[in-house]
Amino acid sequence: MSKRFMLSRRALLGSGAALAASAMSAPAVLRAQDNKRIVVGTWGGDYSRLLAKNIETPLLAPKGWDVVKDEANAPPRRAKMLAEKTLRRGTSDVQGLSANDMFEANEQGVAEQIDYGKLENAKNLIPAMKYPYGIGHIYSGKVVLFNPKMMAAPQGFADTLDPKHGNKLGIIDIQYQYTMLAAALASGGTMSDFEAGKDRLLACKKAGARVYPSNEAFAQALKTEEIACGIMWKARAVQWQNAGINVETVAPQEGVPMYVSGFVMPRNAPNKAGAYAYLDAMMAPSAQEGFAVDMGYNPTVTNAKVPPDVQKRIGFTEEEQKRLRDLDYGYMAKNDTAFQEWWNKSFKG
Repeated sequence: MSKRFMLSRRALLGSGAALAASAMSAPAVLRAQDNKRIVVGTWGGDYSRLLAKNIETPLLAPKGWDVVKDEANAPPRRAKMLAEKTLRRGTSDVQGLSANDMFEANEQGVAEQIDYGKLENAKNLIPAMKYPYGIGHIYSGKVVLFNPKMMAAPQGFADTLDPKHGNKLGIIDIQYQYTMLAAALASGGTMSDFEAGKDRLLACKKAGARVYPSNEAFAQALKTEEIACGIMWKARAVQWQNAGINVETVAPQEGVPMYVSGFVMPRNAPNKAGAYAYLDAMMAPSAQEGFAVDMGYNPTVTNAKVPPDVQKRIGFTEEEQKRLRDLDYGYMAKNDTAFQEWWNKSFKG
């Protein structure tokens, strides 16, 4: 046997062994990569951008976490969680949802019960934001928005959701539940009965009220003065004021429905360690302060230091706080399918 052949044979065997070793180690490498990846279900737009700015880039990336976003409105993401319920491994690690949707996810058996002992920052969490099945991230209240150049200040929901405004009234499609709630309060209904507001909304639509697909589209309409009024979270109004939009707010006399945005962990989350890392980072005071300044939402932790001038703009006076109303999550969850059907078929047509 020639030396040349022996060398070639050795090289071949060596390369074969290397390939085998590489093949054997590949799953371990992929597992290690998966262990550092966190899949976050969330809305797109401003919220997703600020999650990256205040949580993911400054707090998680330096620790080697790779955050992947699954962006969509809440209904399709909730439906996906339910469809994956019987799978051993789902496709997301945390899901950003409203408190109402978090309640419903728990009722459907798709939300993991939170082990608060694994969360260092949970010791500073406001008790009301500590759900067994999720964590409140930020909160605000539903208020009336208006352009002072185009109209006088309304007193509440009844003055705003009124056909007299014609096509100068703007309504946000994805806010259907809260719009129905506001219309109910404006029409003698309650937090647990939205039926009274349906005729009011139909009358507004018939009079020319404009329906926008997203919060951002509604903001653009305010900016161009295509509309003069509508309803939205106070936090968003602050954000739009910061962007130069001429809009002011009124805490409605009928009551101020609370809005809490938070996160749940699917029961079959593929990376629960990553999920806990994300949940802990979102409660960090710097992240909470960032959302207060950038987005106008109130922090859900007690150790966040919000500048006094910002707090004055995003918060509520002592008198307004008396009008804050928590939602009836059970009623809204039980009737959500019916709400969507009425909204899409009867209201939007």
